[in-house]
Amino acid sequence: MLLGVLEERARQRTPANLCQQWEQDRFVQPSYVDQRTLHELDGHLLATASAFEAMELSPVAPLGVASAVALASQNKIVSTIRGTEVVSDPTNVLALECARRLRVDPKAPVRLATSHRCVRAQPFPKLPGYAAHFRLFCMVSAGHERASHAFTVDSLVEHIRTYLALLDRLEQHGYSFADRGVKLLSVPRFAVHAGRIAEAIGDVPVVHAPLEQEYYDGLRFMISARAPSGPEIPLIDGGAFDWLRKLTSNNKMAFVASAIGSQLAAYLFRRGPQSPGG
Repeated sequence: MLLGVLEERARQRTPANLCQQWEQDRFVQPSYVDQRTLHELDGHLLATASAFEAMELSPVAPLGVASAVALASQNKIVSTIRGTEVVSDPTNVLALECARRLRVDPKAPVRLATSHRCVRAQPFPKLPGYAAHFRLFCMVSAGHERASHAFTVDSLVEHIRTYLALLDRLEQHGYSFADRGVKLLSVPRFAVHAGRIAEAIGDVPVVHAPLEQEYYDGLRFMISARAPSGPEIPLIDGGAFDWLRKLTSNNKMAFVASAIGSQLAAYLFRRGPQSPGG
């Protein structure tokens, strides 16, 4: 019935309606960053994350992938009437693929990465660099947890090191990431693990703080840098999550996910003045 309703609504649209929506609807307007810039940036991202298998995702995912497992509000998602939703967070979708692979071979750890254009329906700040759809680069690691949460700790260290190496690489190609810093957030019982992570990631300044969001599973990290225009921006976010345990019904599974706002990086962190469109 809903398909019939939409077919009739589409039949009634005029060229003027389409032009008006193209100009005014935040969901359909093109990106403000030149495609060649994003393509070049994707190349650097994927080259730096060479230890992770690169996966091209579908624009849509199973309905509820963000709300049934990750507990995000479905009101923030663009849902369809065909039992799918537009991808709003690729890490949720990659968790599904990790669960599928680990059911086939539970002993083989999984490392995946993707660069994906996401769509989110919630209001966004009226600030430069923010939009209803944007590009994210994500990495995930999944596998059986080891003693002393070694899988989670080692995976978080690998993710952080990869992002720091990425920032180094981009600074050789026209970007600037000044005053970098890592913030490690943990619940009290994981404070010792946060200390192990800090010791392993090198000379970058590390700040420790309590973790209060229930969205993460005990550990979270953030990497910030100062943009050429002046403000300090939290550009990279990641942590441990319980999604894989839910998807596999196996409490021994560990899952680490992280992402960088690659479109935001392309827009705000390139040296020299930037303008919408390139």
